[in-house]
Amino acid sequence: MKRLLPLLTCLPALAAPVSVIDDQGSRVTLPAPAQRVISLAPHVTELAFAAGGGARLIAVDDNSDYPAAAKALPKAGNFRAIDLERIVAAKPDLLLVWLHGPSARQLEPLRQLGIPLFYSQPKRFADIPSNLRRIGQLLGSSAQAEQAARRFEQDLAALRQQQQGKSKLSVFYQVWDKPLYTLNGQHIVSDAIALCGGINIFARLPVTAPVVTDEAVIAANPQVILSAAMRHNDDLLKRWQRMPGIAAVQNRQLHQVNGDLLNRPTPRMIEGTRQLCAKLDLARR
Repeated sequence: MKRLLPLLTCLPALAAPVSVIDDQGSRVTLPAPAQRVISLAPHVTELAFAAGGGARLIAVDDNSDYPAAAKALPKAGNFRAIDLERIVAAKPDLLLVWLHGPSARQLEPLRQLGIPLFYSQPKRFADIPSNLRRIGQLLGSSAQAEQAARRFEQDLAALRQQQQGKSKLSVFYQVWDKPLYTLNGQHIVSDAIALCGGINIFARLPVTAPVVTDEAVIAANPQVILSAAMRHNDDLLKRWQRMPGIAAVQNRQLHQVNGDLLNRPTPRMIEGTRQLCAKLDLARR
């Protein structure tokens, strides 16, 4: 028996089952950490890479463009429609998904085929490190995921400390201009606005991404208007120049922020929130 012990210690440990609760409240259980993973939303792709599991990804959605390695991966569809045939043919052992948009209806056939789905919908800052840790468990990269989660928590705490005691400002957050989209208080962007001392003027609307009217913005009279541009585009803010009665227009507090950094609930949201805070500091001056 003593002669067998050295041999036994050299054998690889059997992979243990992993089990987590996703953001829909469903339990996701795998017999072992996933080896063939498909991500169907840009923010989940970022989370998988940040959690140290990027090497497990075999395909991503069309809009997954960060980090650079994600661009080189095969594509599996987009927000409007996912490529069911390609996904089934790839034989994934886990799908990372976001249940919004027309493509969400296509997930049911994949679920019926027995492919495990992890639903990711971070609604508060605290949900980002939580997602990192759970995705790290599923992808077998818990150590890297824990490092990323703690780094985010530390950066968030430092940023929150810097913003304490600043005066409140009413904010209109413009996601798009045709039609005029904004975000309510249930979206994680409202956490960023609040951290920076802002008050989302449409926080109480029942729809997460509601369409609003110019008249509603005028009535709310925000002190700051922020446009979440994916790239610099002055046209997104031009409409407000025709409405000088709004405080933000009177005081020239019309600003653009990076929509990819703010709208995607990933570790990069810290940088997006820093940019948002800087814009509100300009208004305070």
